[in-house]
This record gives sequence, structure tokens and C-alpha cells, in this order.
Amino acid sequence: MDDTINDVQEKKSFKDKYSKISEKATPYIFIAPFYILFLIFGLFPIVFSAILAFSKWDGIGEVQFTGLENFKTLLADTDFWLSIKNTLIIWVIQTVPMLVIALVLAFLINLSIVKRKEFYKTTFFLPYVTSVVAVTILFGLIFSNQSGLINAVLELLGKEPIAFIDSPFWIRIIIALVGIWQYLGYNMIIYYSGLQKIPADYYEAAIIDGASNYQLFTKITVPLLKPIILFTVMMSTIGGLQVFAEAQVLVPTNATAEGGALTIVYYIYQTAFLQSRYGYGSTITWGLVVIILIISLINWYLTSYRIKGEDD
Repeated sequence: MDDTINDVQEKKSFKDKYSKISEKATPYIFIAPFYILFLIFGLFPIVFSAILAFSKWDGIGEVQFTGLENFKTLLADTDFWLSIKNTLIIWVIQTVPMLVIALVLAFLINLSIVKRKEFYKTTFFLPYVTSVVAVTILFGLIFSNQSGLINAVLELLGKEPIAFIDSPFWIRIIIALVGIWQYLGYNMIIYYSGLQKIPADYYEAAIIDGASNYQLFTKITVPLLKPIILFTVMMSTIGGLQVFAEAQVLVPTNATAEGGALTIVYYIYQTAFLQSRYGYGSTITWGLVVIILIISLINWYLTSYRIKGEDD
């Protein structure tokens, strides 16, 4: 009889322990897939890339440790610095006009006299969800050297056709135009959301005092949206420094740094995957990481100290 009672108590104790363990383990089981995928596709590539940056590897043989040799090569690599120059030029001619136009559009759509706001917001945001490859192919057809729409118009006007794709000047502008067309609406929506946080009283008081729309924009909208503007500048900078698909689709072969289409990420792709120099490609990648960190720190300084100082 005593043995039976002991067995029952042991089984009950085991069930209680199992229930407690199961209750504590369940949340970890549900979030485990995220961490497993992060370890495989997030953390491991970063660590492996850091190892490759100090090594030589063609993707098949053994990884050979070379110390700082790749970094010495990087500092003397003309194509690396020219690709950075191309990337920065494209970033400037893309980001500055895009953010200015997005801010003006957000301000205009937010005006009380403008109707059908949802239609305008949807229309401008639509390119953001469009495939960048499809958009770039469309721009490539418009600016094609041989049968592009722009050259057809120039010929009708009696002008000489322009080799847009072969020109370092024009290819940078075309890549920037693709970025402007795709991300204009995205930034406009961010600015528009920020405008909703500005009290309407400010605008009403300014209008009563006789302020024009230009004064409302420059004296109220821009100063109060400064943190959001700096945020969009930071995000556009990080994205702009990683331009790849646009350049690769427009100039799929024989892209050179002197030709204007070789951005820094495109150069990484060429080095690592076309030339099978995965070690040096990883070194270039970490060079890009350092550049992004420096620019991000500058932006962090502006947002954390300058704006805080102005508020004080």
C-alpha cells in the first residue's frame, strides 16, 4: 500500500516538475527559430567576413591567413577610392534633391486646401514597393545609347545622340534618378507623418499674423522637423552608400571605376564573386563599414548634441 502511495506521489511530483519546465521553456521554443536564423544568416557571415578580411581565399581551397596585407592593398587601391568617389557623387546628387522635394511635397499635401490626400500619398509611395531591377531596366531603356527614348527625341530635334550609359557624368545622374524616383515617396511619407505632430495652432497663429506659405514652411515646418530631417539624411546616407542593383543592371559587364558606374558595393561584388577574391572583397566590405560608421557618428553628434543644445 505504501509503495503504491509513493509511486503516485512520485508521478505527481514528476508531472509538476515537467509542467513547470514546459511552462518556462515554451517562450524560448517560440523565439528559437529567429535566433537560429540570425546565427546562421546574420552573425556567422559577419564573423566569417571578419576572418576573411585578414586572409586569402578563392572560395574553394583553404583559407590562408595573410595578416594586414589586404588592408595595405586596400589603402593603395585606386579603384577602391574611385568607387568611393562614384558612390559619394551619386549619393549627393540623389539624396539632396530627393529629400528637399520630398519635404516640399509633404508640406504641400498637408495644406488644408489640398483634397484627396490619400490619393497623392499612395501615388508617390507606389514606386517604393516596385522592384528596383524593373525600375532600372525602364530607365535603361529610356536612356539607352542606341534606341533610347531621350536620344530619339534629340534626333527629332536635330541634335546629336548622347552615349548616356558610356558617359561617367550621365551614368551617375541616371543611377541617382532611379534612386530619387524610388525613394521620394518613402521619405515624403515620413515627413508627412512628422507634420501631423506639429500643432495646428502654430500655423493658425502665423496665418493670422499674415505669414505666407513660404514663411510657414521655412519658419515653422523646417525647424520643427529638424530631427526627422536628420533621421532621413542618416537613413538615406546608409542606403546611398550601398547602391548596387541600379549600377549593376545599367552596366552589367565591364564596369570600371573611371566609367562612373562602379560603386563601392559593385566593386565588392566584382572582387569577391567575379574574381573569386573573397578575402580582399571582405576587406573592402569592412572599409565600407568604417565609412558608414564615421558618417553615422557625425549624424549622431548632430542629433544628440547640436539639437539638444538648441533646445536648451
